[in-house]
Amino acid sequence: MAKTLAAAGLTLASLAATAVFFSPVASAETCKASYYTGGGTTASGERFDPNKLTAAHKTLRFGTKVKVKNRSNGKTVTVRINDRGPFITGRCIDLTPRAFKAIAPLSQGVVGVTVTRV
Repeated sequence: MAKTLAAAGLTLASLAATAVFFSPVASAETCKASYYTGGGTTASGERFDPNKLTAAHKTLRFGTKVKVKNRSNGKTVTVRINDRGPFITGRCIDLTPRAFKAIAPLSQGVVGVTVTRV
């Protein structure tokens, strides 16, 4: 590999320097969000707290912060991923009650959202 890079006039240092300038674009996910009331321990090992701004996502790394925007009213909330789920087709994120209330009344139950990494 080093010979191939050298033949192309590249060094690992030049590649590393280039990588600093290219950061991945935040990808957005459009789906439905719900809220959940749990108890006990989340998949990350934290105790579930319905009053925190946290959420469950199927694939994002624990600790990832995302902005969740309600597509119908434009309200947003930033949450930290600390659990896995939801496991219902069409839903990509489960919010704590506090986080859901920031974008819609709990009585709504499920809302269309856009989820973006921050």
